[in-house]
Amino acid sequence: MNFVGINGGELIVIVVLALVLIGPERLPHYAGQLAALVRQGKVALRSAKERMDHEFGDELRDVDWQKLDPRQYDPRRIVKEALLDDEPAPRTTRRTAGYADAATPTAAAAAADASPARPVPFDDEAT
Repeated sequence: MNFVGINGGELIVIVVLALVLIGPERLPHYAGQLAALVRQGKVALRSAKERMDHEFGDELRDVDWQKLDPRQYDPRRIVKEALLDDEPAPRTTRRTAGYADAATPTAAAAAADASPARPVPFDDEAT
């Protein structure tokens, strides 16, 4: 049994402490007050939900709450998407040209083809 993060053993300890501290004479009275408090809380939550549904109507039902969950956001991904455009840059393999290869025109053309199609993002305010 798991009641709001309290397992069975902890619940038994709480009940025994309540019996010892409050006493068997006053315990039924306090248990009744707790039950009434829980009922009032349920009624208050139900009425608040009904009022929200009535005031917001279909707008509130259409909200995707999981999309707004802050635990799903990864700051690294957000910064990466902010710095780069929507489409990712194509990955190319680069081969470093040696001194002998640099003299040939085909090696220079191959090195120019291996360069990225768009400039690397740069943030002037960050530097």
